Amino acid sequence: MKSESGEYNSTSAELKHSPKKIIHVDMDCFYAAVEMRENPAYRHVPLAVGGAKERRGVLSTCNYLARKYGVRSAMPTAQAYKLCPDLVVVPGNMALYKQISQQIRQIFSQYTQLIEPLSLDEAYLDVTHCQLHHGSATLIAEAIRSEIFETTGLTASAGVAPNKFIAKIASDENKPNGICVVTPDQVAEFVAELPLRKIPGVGKVTAEKLAAIGLNTTADVRAYPRDLLFQQYGKFAQSLIDKSHGIDNRNLSLERNRKSVGVEFTLSHDIHTFDDALAVMKKLLPELKTRVARNAKRDVTSAIAKQVVKLKFSDFKSTTIEKSSQQIDDSLFVSLLQGALLRQNQRGIRLVGLSVGLTEKKPQVQLKFEF
Repeated sequence: MKSESGEYNSTSAELKHSPKKIIHVDMDCFYAAVEMRENPAYRHVPLAVGGAKERRGVLSTCNYLARKYGVRSAMPTAQAYKLCPDLVVVPGNMALYKQISQQIRQIFSQYTQLIEPLSLDEAYLDVTHCQLHHGSATLIAEAIRSEIFETTGLTASAGVAPNKFIAKIASDENKPNGICVVTPDQVAEFVAELPLRKIPGVGKVTAEKLAAIGLNTTADVRAYPRDLLFQQYGKFAQSLIDKSHGIDNRNLSLERNRKSVGVEFTLSHDIHTFDDALAVMKKLLPELKTRVARNAKRDVTSAIAKQVVKLKFSDFKSTTIEKSSQQIDDSLFVSLLQGALLRQNQRGIRLVGLSVGLTEKKPQVQLKFEF
């Protein structure tokens, strides 16, 4: 319920009937911000965290000064240098990032145990039943952002809304170091003309396919024939329709079991032949098996369901090929590699990746016999 101050609030009497209160907290350029905190000399230069240009690296993230030059996360380091010759690239410190992420998680837990971490630097919080700060989700979000800054010296942005979908988009509205509150009665207006590319799950390729049939905004989806949308997009159509109306009934996922375990390697120079790719694959296999074994110790409920080979070509386009398998089979990876190379089309290969998809183990049923 929206209070006179514009806060997302509800009284105890209304609590049973009020909508959920979800906060999406997203740290601002997290890895880069940590590096700037650790080394003040980085605060006034375009900075990125990622692999070296000489090793055909890729950026994990960058600060906002670098973004003004068009530098983005997941961009090849060499391309980033072309956009910003003065860019400073550091390799990063994952152990430190994880330590700070744990500090942030402890702050979250002071307000709710309903936490869905998405990565080290972002999470959903369900504060529907939190009575701190008079039950105001807005004040809770502000308190969390303030405590994160006091504890870590880093800024965070937040989105406050009645569901995960809206909260996720809202957290990006006033970055960096901002907050956006969308109360239940503001949802319809918020999604009225929302670009589809802002919807989580609608990537570049999907957005282009939707645009090809005239769907660029949520308004376009609401006006599009429903049966035709289902014919073209199947189950995804329902999700698209729901989100175009601001509907998202998902609860927070509190169990974050891994869906895959993988390893990949970016080559310092392109390779072209099967034998070259096979040599890389054989070097990756021991590491993959080690990671799978390590994950099995942590998560006894997961089992291998498939094997996957990924190749990235010289034009930066990727292909993956997979097949069902309940255990790692080296010969199957060889077969999958051969299949992936059928899509090479004379392009060089710049990255080779191996992974296994995981699924939940089916409980064993003990047979009982009557005697």
